[in-house]
Amino acid sequence: MPEIVPGRPEPLKSSAAAAVLLMLFNEDEAAQILSRLEPDEVRQLGYAMYDVADVEPEEVNEALDHFLNKAKKRTTIGYGATRHIRGAMTKALGEERAETILARITPPTRSTRLEMLKWMDAKEIAALIEAEHPQIMAIVLAHLEAPVAADVLQLLPVEAQEEIVYRIATLGPVSTEALEDLEDLLLRGPVGKQGAAQQRGGTIEAAAIMNNVRKDNEQRILKAVAKRDKMIAQTIEEEMFVFDNLIDMDDKNLGTLMRTIDSAVLVVALKGANDLLKAKIFSCMSARAAQAIADEIEERGPIRLAEVIDAQKLIIATARRMADAGTIMLGGKGNDFV
Repeated sequence: MPEIVPGRPEPLKSSAAAAVLLMLFNEDEAAQILSRLEPDEVRQLGYAMYDVADVEPEEVNEALDHFLNKAKKRTTIGYGATRHIRGAMTKALGEERAETILARITPPTRSTRLEMLKWMDAKEIAALIEAEHPQIMAIVLAHLEAPVAADVLQLLPVEAQEEIVYRIATLGPVSTEALEDLEDLLLRGPVGKQGAAQQRGGTIEAAAIMNNVRKDNEQRILKAVAKRDKMIAQTIEEEMFVFDNLIDMDDKNLGTLMRTIDSAVLVVALKGANDLLKAKIFSCMSARAAQAIADEIEERGPIRLAEVIDAQKLIIATARRMADAGTIMLGGKGNDFV
């Protein structure tokens, strides 16, 4: 931990140290670094650069020390790996054979122009696709981070929201050619090369988006999806709240839930739980009850995975029923109040 000397500024945080380091480069060098960062990283670094505009010489040295210490812990593997692998293959096999092998083993590097959507806010994306077909809306949302996709979804016409969620949940592999047509339509860019299909969407993706939608919108959309396809709606709902999500509940609500669960069911369910979740659940119980459950878990021999999953599903089903009745609040949507 850096020593704090009286009369001297506090040690720079990582973002501030990175900002200082970046400002030591010329514009072209700094631009090359920024071009390799994610949008959120660029924004964070931009704020930090303004904050350290009047940095002291001691802080510059501190930032350099911070960078050197991190650099010493890294190896050179991964830096220029593609060029190194290509060179070694070519020398070993000859150019023609090397190209044949590399064509088969090189990971895809195509960065679709849909990635540009990450640099836009939800309102801009919604305005861009609001007049498009629901299938296009679904593909676009499936390429966004779940919180952003949820914001965009709620800005789109209400009558289209259920259709979009359903199409995301049932979205199969999207061919590269279809993606290129979509990119050309949305971004008016040139069409690229042909390639294999890409898998986006599915009930997990739909559930991740729905987990970020406001509670009133969530219930309305899921009810509408259920009218169209009850199985799809049920699968989305199951993916929205799984056993590991219990760790997001506060102690009071989790304790209320645990008091309704039979100890035999809990023992089987916790057999496959991670240590953090076990500790969280035990902390919501009396010391005696927690110890009894822990001892029984230790004494039990191997349990079939299917039994563990069934026990966990039973607890989650109980949690959903209690949440619907207003007895408890599930984690992850604590910002919804009436």
